[in-house]
Amino acid sequence: MVNVGLEKDRENNGGLASMDSIESRWVFQDEYDSDINSVDHDTVNGDDGSTPRNVLDLDSEDEDDNAVRKLIRTGPRIDSFDVEALEVPGAQKNDFDDVSAGRKILLTFQTLGVVFGDVGTSPLYTFSVMFSKAPVNGNEDVLGALSLVLYTLILIPLVKYVLIVLWANDDGEGGTFALYSLLCRHAKVNLLPNQLPSDARISGFRLKVPSPELERSLRIKERLEASLTLKKLLLMLVLAGTAMVIADGVVTPAMSVMSAVGGLRVGVSGIKQDQVVMISVAFLVILFSVQKYGTSKVGLFVGPALFIWFCSLGGIGIYNLINYDSRVWRAFNPVHIYYYFKRNPTKAWYSLGGCLLCATGSEAMFADLCYFSVRSVQLTFVFLVLPCLLLGYLGQAAYLMENHADTTQAFFSSVPSGAFWPIFLIANVAALIASRAMTTATFSCIKQSTALGCFPRLKIIHTSRKFMGQIYIPVMNWFLLALSLVMVCSISSIYEIGNAYGIAELGVMMMTTILVTIVMLLIWQINIIVVLSFVVIFLGLELMFFSSVLWSVGDGSWIILVFAVVLFFVMYIWNYGSKLKYETEVKQKMSMDVLRELGPNLGTIRAPGIGLLYNELAKGIPAIFGHFLTTLPAVHSMIIFVCIKYIPVPVVPQNERFLFRRVCPRSYHIFRCVARYGYKDVRKENHQMFEQLLIESLEKFIRRDAQERSLESDGNGESDSEEEHAFSRVLVAPNGSVYSLGVPLLADFRDTGKAVMEESTSEEMKPGPSSESLLSDADQSFEKELSFLRKAKESGVVYLLGHGNIRARKSSWFIKKLFINYFYAFLRKNCRREIASLSVPHSHLMQVGMTYMV
Repeated sequence: MVNVGLEKDRENNGGLASMDSIESRWVFQDEYDSDINSVDHDTVNGDDGSTPRNVLDLDSEDEDDNAVRKLIRTGPRIDSFDVEALEVPGAQKNDFDDVSAGRKILLTFQTLGVVFGDVGTSPLYTFSVMFSKAPVNGNEDVLGALSLVLYTLILIPLVKYVLIVLWANDDGEGGTFALYSLLCRHAKVNLLPNQLPSDARISGFRLKVPSPELERSLRIKERLEASLTLKKLLLMLVLAGTAMVIADGVVTPAMSVMSAVGGLRVGVSGIKQDQVVMISVAFLVILFSVQKYGTSKVGLFVGPALFIWFCSLGGIGIYNLINYDSRVWRAFNPVHIYYYFKRNPTKAWYSLGGCLLCATGSEAMFADLCYFSVRSVQLTFVFLVLPCLLLGYLGQAAYLMENHADTTQAFFSSVPSGAFWPIFLIANVAALIASRAMTTATFSCIKQSTALGCFPRLKIIHTSRKFMGQIYIPVMNWFLLALSLVMVCSISSIYEIGNAYGIAELGVMMMTTILVTIVMLLIWQINIIVVLSFVVIFLGLELMFFSSVLWSVGDGSWIILVFAVVLFFVMYIWNYGSKLKYETEVKQKMSMDVLRELGPNLGTIRAPGIGLLYNELAKGIPAIFGHFLTTLPAVHSMIIFVCIKYIPVPVVPQNERFLFRRVCPRSYHIFRCVARYGYKDVRKENHQMFEQLLIESLEKFIRRDAQERSLESDGNGESDSEEEHAFSRVLVAPNGSVYSLGVPLLADFRDTGKAVMEESTSEEMKPGPSSESLLSDADQSFEKELSFLRKAKESGVVYLLGHGNIRARKSSWFIKKLFINYFYAFLRKNCRREIASLSVPHSHLMQVGMTYMV
């Protein structure tokens, strides 16, 4: 019912830490039972997890609200969830913090193969698409287009992404949902109301907390937390950005492969466009078929190939600069951009859509960051990728200065005749690699969005034992292949595909710009002038590019917009339905009065064994449990409510995975367990391993609970007054760390059952028993409970699955009925179950369904 605010002051690499309590509270206590802590109490914290309010919250979710009570004033109690969530010394290390020099070289090659494939193949089609919209009428047009490309390449991939956006990562995770997760940790903007105060005490949960001195950051935080409209708007921005990333994963393979295979029309005069399409289809099928072999294996193979490709780009560029017009160096003067627009403003504006293609793949650098370290991505781009790209574009422009008619296949026409076929082969390999860049980024974004409750659960395969971020999603892999084939076959022109490419790329770029701006204001807390400069320059630039590609949306690129809108609605409906379902389960959860009236046997037979009842509630007794009691002839002797919950952090350390709390007095043998995972965590354990970890954590919880009772009993034997109890005590956390408590642990608030209640009641009338007898009783109780747990474990573990479905009421709006009764129901029916990764045998499963009206 009440929750003490604990703040841990770290001392010199993990010495004793003190927890300062807040002032005493008014709380309800049952007149017939002083076992206050035996109930799964909810907190009365403020919305932001602040200090509990000194008020009586009669409308709270406390399960005791109907019990007979008296009002008492007491010191704050220690919440078991908060105690278990104390920081573990040492934050979670990044996968790349401790690697050898040889490993760094290996990572560099893999970075080339996974992250830079998309931006590396942009010279294949950038000038061709630009000059298809603005034909060359002279050398000044070539210089103007080249200048536009050079500064776009410098401003967007280099300045925006490599130098700024990559630093907005979430502990090594990049992408739209990583930014959203970062914001959710610093402000309560998540719409799903399943947050617990203990979540904020996970190691690494808080990277930076807004400083009280910076009123601007605090005002933004308060405004975001108070406004439901702003929360929904922020979520919609994130969903729109994610939809564009997935759409990018469809159009990137089509564009890259088509442009590379199109080089055949330069080398072989008899090749027709239909044949190019058929060869492209075959390449795409091969590409997506090898995706299942993982990023490490494929990245290691294609890394050297892409290194050769970048060297070839640089070499061809130098060759063309020597043999053709070297005056193209003048394009570094931005005045040529002004002349380019001045000569023909309309056509130059049209060509902006093609110019943007030189920056495609920039978002992949950020979204694929979970695969590699920030530093490896930055160094590889600055010292290898960018110089080779600049030389490649300069060389093409030098060739076009003397060959205006070859703009349809600018890249392959500029290749020396003797090196054409080797370059053609390397270009096709690089195109296949580029296609994988956005595919891997799509997998990463889908996993993050699934963990944060914004995408239906899918089967995820982890392809690397070394790096947990490297994943493969079979359903999405074949889905992307099918849509890419449809796009290649229906839109055979790379110019139209290029326009669709620009729409998808710009959509996610603009969402990233907005989210990074919020991160700058709320978390980085940098000067407002710097923030305004960032948003004005980059959002203005991206809006200008977006206006150009939207003008040509009728050419066929509208398909990608329709696809992105469909994905957006899928994610929004899933989030909306999940939120409604959770809120309904919270409202309809069981009252503790019902269980108390039933008694320790719960009104039925308690059969030996452990029942793990899976539900989505982080607190409270789910209504589905009452359904189990009325449906089944018997229930297990030990019941554990298990909630698998994803926290907005990349990784939750294993020793902070499980949180336990008692539900009802000890004689009921009912516990709650919250199994916490980060969105980057690998859930590869089978049901046997999961059971073992859970039981071990429960034993630690019972052992620590007994230690606290022993300390408490010892304190009661030494003193008769509450003031004398407030000396420093020692508490052992689950990870073995020792903490100093500056507050008393009162026996009236302990979870020791009726016997302890009688002892504490009789203490007022007669001298207290000796500390030795109290310790002996505590030891006996502890051993008895551990023995009961082990016997229950030997009898077997059964998974009780409650399938809660929701349906809209008859009086609901038509749109709500359509979303909930049809769309959300379809998605939930076909998504992957939460415990599917545990591979539980059917003989260990028991399922009961329940429908809620919303």
